[in-house]
Amino acid sequence: MSVFSGLWAMLFGDRRNVIRETAEIFRENSEQSAVRAHDLQSAALAQFATEFAVANRGGFDRFMDGLNRLPRPMLALGTLGLMMAAMVDPLWFAARMQGIALVPEPLWWLLGIVVSFYFGARSQAKTQAFQEGIARSLARVPQVVANLDSLNQGQAATTGDPAIETARHPAGENPALAAWRRRGAAA
Repeated sequence: MSVFSGLWAMLFGDRRNVIRETAEIFRENSEQSAVRAHDLQSAALAQFATEFAVANRGGFDRFMDGLNRLPRPMLALGTLGLMMAAMVDPLWFAARMQGIALVPEPLWWLLGIVVSFYFGARSQAKTQAFQEGIARSLARVPQVVANLDSLNQGQAATTGDPAIETARHPAGENPALAAWRRRGAAA
């Protein structure tokens, strides 16, 4: 047997490949990883299929499954409802948000942790950013209330009388509008 044949038999004899085996120490075999992932996914799907088989399910199981499906849609629809309430009655909404502003910080953290675990260990940083956004929105509440008051006063004072409209918005307030009116009068 030649030296080359002996070396070849040592490296690749008996259906082995020393180079591949050495490389797999440093890098996972992609093909074998895909096979393991497929087997794992198949086993998980088979487990779910037996767990959720209709024949094995009683009334309590069906009730609990229905209850477990409620939080996400309720949160989504509740958020949309809050946005609509903010548009329909901003003062009512602002009063409710003032109450939320009084919730102590540790309770916010506890709520964030519970929600994070429930929805798959979401990041606590996102909860903190959400709280900061609420705080920024609440900081704008006085400005919004003042704007609403001025809009309500403006709506109540509108009588259609041009003299009142001119007194409320004199031409000197807006130089561009005054120039436009002068050009219109000159034409």
